[in-house]
Amino acid sequence: MLKILDNNYYDLIISNTLVPSYDTGNNITFLDIRDSLLHVPVSTVDPCDLGRHPYNSFPFLYTPTSTTSLEKSGITTVQRNPFLALFGRGVLVAVVDTGIDYNHPAFKYNDGTTRILSIWDQTVQSGTVPDTFTFGSEYSREQINAALSSEDPLALVPTTDPIGHGTAIASVLAGTPNEAESFSGVVPQADIVVIKLKEAKQNLKNIFFVPENTLCYQESDIVLGIRYAFSVSERYKRPLVVCIALGSNQGGHDGRGTIDSYIDYLTLLPGIGVCVSAGNEGNRQRHYFNSTTEAPYYNDFELRVGSNDKMLSMEIWSYAPARLSVDISSPNRESTQPVFPTFNQCRRFSFIFNETVIYVNNFIFEEENGDQLILLRFNNLIPGIWYLRVQNIETEGFAFHSWLPSGDMISNETYFLNSNPDTTITSPGNGRHQLTVTAYNDTNNSILPESSRGYTRIGEIKPDLAAPGYQLTCAVRGGQYGTVTGTGAAAAHTAGIVAMVLEWAIVRGNYPRMTGNNVNRLLISGAVRSSGNVYPNNIWGYGQVDVNRLFERLASL
Repeated sequence: MLKILDNNYYDLIISNTLVPSYDTGNNITFLDIRDSLLHVPVSTVDPCDLGRHPYNSFPFLYTPTSTTSLEKSGITTVQRNPFLALFGRGVLVAVVDTGIDYNHPAFKYNDGTTRILSIWDQTVQSGTVPDTFTFGSEYSREQINAALSSEDPLALVPTTDPIGHGTAIASVLAGTPNEAESFSGVVPQADIVVIKLKEAKQNLKNIFFVPENTLCYQESDIVLGIRYAFSVSERYKRPLVVCIALGSNQGGHDGRGTIDSYIDYLTLLPGIGVCVSAGNEGNRQRHYFNSTTEAPYYNDFELRVGSNDKMLSMEIWSYAPARLSVDISSPNRESTQPVFPTFNQCRRFSFIFNETVIYVNNFIFEEENGDQLILLRFNNLIPGIWYLRVQNIETEGFAFHSWLPSGDMISNETYFLNSNPDTTITSPGNGRHQLTVTAYNDTNNSILPESSRGYTRIGEIKPDLAAPGYQLTCAVRGGQYGTVTGTGAAAAHTAGIVAMVLEWAIVRGNYPRMTGNNVNRLLISGAVRSSGNVYPNNIWGYGQVDVNRLFERLASL
């Protein structure tokens, strides 16, 4: 079995400059221009393997960010204008997600042939592996059409979307119109590229104390999916928009991670746009923030643990020059005593009066961004109120953030008692140049309560824009139509708008050098802003996306 598919190997992210030191021929998988994966044997997962290997070398875990808005964003106005009539023709749109129901009418032309240009299914190993990649199966438009015209399509192209999330996101972005269902994707003439992610390795879930049955995906596979989409755009010499409707609460929320850096690079290239969801963590009480300015230089805070959450991880991020210790006490007040920062030590604590085991990594600096990281991992958690004390060894003012896992990695019964809704944008939404989209309800113009809020931990302005994300009509499995809600849906909606701009700029030759970042700034300049708000702000970003307003401004230049 390939090591990238084998649970007996960790997939560790390393810099490409280190590859010659480790390369033995089959233990390296190229990721992108900056990083590769090193496949390291593992017999039994020891939580303290994270300590022997750096925190930032383990791929983060991502969860989906979603569960009739065309008029509100000016889309239909632009499509009706005979001088614009932008439907995405000539542009590729890529969805890196849970797959696609390719048999759905939303992804077919009127003659029954497919609008999907290619699919890379990372979970199927029986087909042709894409060029320059090492696993999965690639299916071309010709193969999909042959399958659609056969009696048993899945016998020829055995890719499905049992989750349905990818199908919904792809349809919002580029679905074929269906008048009876009052449905249309934003760019129904764009060609679709689909990357179906394989689920995260169990050894990675074990390292981060994620329950075995939790649906999540690993960062490295998402990066490979984005690179695949980029390779398809290069092959066909077509502009590309990538939609990422997945998010992670891991990392420093500062846009400095592996996936953030790769997306940041791509969006500065001509003809490449990337839209990412802001996340749905705004009202889940999974973020805590404290700033202590006066003695005594410590802060006490509390974590409520629900009865269904037996294991979880939690991160505390500080800022230099503070050096923080952490003390964790159980509901019956047994304590670990203060754990002080080190370079790579991993400490295990067990209690006398309950079965909870805690692993503490207090890294004096995390290698990616240089800030202190305290990683706490709990197993056999007892429910109740857990108490944490963070103290600065330097006896001076300090500030820190703490985050719990995103999505369904924990239940809504586990949360911080004195939580903070800000700085809750999930990765990769904190990167500098990608377009980070939050969601609003277009029926009453209110932000969705669950929409994550900015800014980033280092003060960068995010989200960029707000888009409709409440009960958008979408394709669901089995040829049916339903609705999808969340920032993932809003990101798909906005990705379609980016595709319209790239069609106007590149396909029609109005501005052939247009980069994704250029598109983002144009959309920001054309956004609708309420007179009652100050912009940018950490809830709406620069305002509500409106592509018609953008083209009105371009026409006046």
